[in-house]
Amino acid sequence: MMASLSITSATVDSALLDLPWSLPLDVWPDDVIAALPKGISRHLVRFAHLSGFVIAIKETSPELAQQEYDMLRALQRLDIPCVDPLAVITNRTDDDGNPLDAALVTRHLKFSLPYRALYSQTLRPETATRLVDALAVLLVRLHIIGFFWGDVSLSNTLFRRDAGAFAAYLVDAETGKIYNGLSDGQRENDLEIARVNIAGELFDLSAGGRLDENVDPLEVSNRIVASYRSLWTELTGAESFDSSERWRIAERVERLNSLGFDIEELAIKTDDTGTRVGIQPKVVDAGHHQRRLLRLTGLDTGENQARRLLNDLDSYAASYARPDADEEMVAHEWLTSVFEPVVRAIPRELKGKLEPAEVFHQLLDHRWYLSQDAGRDIPLAEAVTSYIDTVLRHRRDEATMFDPVTGAITVPIQIIPDQDIDWRDRV
Repeated sequence: MMASLSITSATVDSALLDLPWSLPLDVWPDDVIAALPKGISRHLVRFAHLSGFVIAIKETSPELAQQEYDMLRALQRLDIPCVDPLAVITNRTDDDGNPLDAALVTRHLKFSLPYRALYSQTLRPETATRLVDALAVLLVRLHIIGFFWGDVSLSNTLFRRDAGAFAAYLVDAETGKIYNGLSDGQRENDLEIARVNIAGELFDLSAGGRLDENVDPLEVSNRIVASYRSLWTELTGAESFDSSERWRIAERVERLNSLGFDIEELAIKTDDTGTRVGIQPKVVDAGHHQRRLLRLTGLDTGENQARRLLNDLDSYAASYARPDADEEMVAHEWLTSVFEPVVRAIPRELKGKLEPAEVFHQLLDHRWYLSQDAGRDIPLAEAVTSYIDTVLRHRRDEATMFDPVTGAITVPIQIIPDQDIDWRDRV
């Protein structure tokens, strides 16, 4: 007799029941599967259509599926960039009652790509460098909240374009654990794992003819160590200076803000003589520019995209006709008269090329180059037309919005509501 299918989920989508859970994942029909580029995984992972979006399904053991689901939810609550966990499917059996592996279901991250798919021919030196830098930022953020990854690699990360750089998102949390702070040894262990894994991944690309001949895999893999240590020191390192140089306190805060981090607490101490001052950030939180842009405009973007959009907003404010207007009013007018008209100008068939904030960033670059060539300021409307016709039309689509095509199946199920358990009790 077939066992009941069990679904553990925070919000159950009834369309999950229409997926062919009684079949092994490797034989799911083509009308269910979404053909998307994917990274390398120790488990079988496939993409499927569900309710107008795309999900990633990984077959694994029930224990590992539940553990990773809980970990991803914990990271989400801590505002760490990672994939969105949707459900754990257990008690799967085939039509003859034979047991099948459990499945972890996550939502595919729109406009994201695995590192192997970023360039269809060769991975260029500057791209390899930006990917490693993005991964270093992610690793620092994880270590700050006490997360030990244990399997840092490009393959376990998704990348989204972020105003000329990349933003990294954690995909595989199977080996991760959260502690009340990490020791230097734990951090160094993660760094060494990252260095070795990245070198291996780049050598693999090289062997397949997909790595630019100017890229040295060892040099690039060593870069994550240097990038990580530089950022970690900037965010957490103590600093001492003469009491007459108190301006350096504000300078340190501004420097951290420019890196995209906010300070929730700053420890400031003077020595016994009062002639020297020491400062050290206690808690740092990423997303400084994202939060300001979201507060002013409601736009939710990547950190570098937010920085670029805010620069344009600040330029708009500087030339604003009413000097007494408050920041929120100017931001609203910039949104409705500058940003939104650009987004509306993108033809429907091209909207899947890039997300709106990345389009706007690239448009600003394109307009600057046009103005340089023409020796005059190019109007925004003229730049939009040129960008659409000469740049955007020739890009590949990076969105993954599909209409679901599924066949209905009937199975007995048991739905287990997800409990909002204190994650420290689970890890």
